[in-house]
Amino acid sequence: MYTNAGRSHNIKNDNSSFELAKHFEYLTTALINQNSIQKEINSRLKSGNACYHSVQNILASSLLSRNIKIKIYRTVILSVVLYGCGTWKLILKEGRRLRVYENRMLRRMFGPKRDEATGEWRKLHNEELNDLNSSLTIVRVIKSRRRKWAGHVARMGEMRGVYKVWVAKPEEKRSLERTRRRWEDNIKIDLQAVGCGVMYWIERNQDRHRW
Repeated sequence: MYTNAGRSHNIKNDNSSFELAKHFEYLTTALINQNSIQKEINSRLKSGNACYHSVQNILASSLLSRNIKIKIYRTVILSVVLYGCGTWKLILKEGRRLRVYENRMLRRMFGPKRDEATGEWRKLHNEELNDLNSSLTIVRVIKSRRRKWAGHVARMGEMRGVYKVWVAKPEEKRSLERTRRRWEDNIKIDLQAVGCGVMYWIERNQDRHRW
């Protein structure tokens, strides 16, 4: 059980006590106490840009096929940007921002296209980028990894710390403000999007291969 420890606002879990911090980093992941991942996304995109610049000359080469460039993008850049994304909860604004980032990366990789009608060079349209990048888009990758992590957590034993945090019910009352979207809310939305009922999803995912 998680309880409030008075004025210090520490968190107690069994015999352990954790000091409440507004912001800290754990394994390069930025965590804040406002149930928001904006700073984490900022950090991930910054790291992704650094990775892009490290392989910029390779991605700009006309000797590489588009498929090879996509593989480099997934392996070198996308893996850094989406580190730990299974625990993210996204709102529409953040999802759009990630899609804009991905499209910008793809435009840098593939360069401009000559318009057949005017003969002028132009930027690739979003639909054209989707055709070139036939794999999952960045937001769909996040949803896929989030469902996998949800199944993993749900299959954990009740004594595992992650499972305890997930099912914990804080005793302190919520402030009178708009309820923010939780990670579990995203999971339910993801399941509905793929036609999976949310009523008994925890029981269903006990079969790992089927899940």
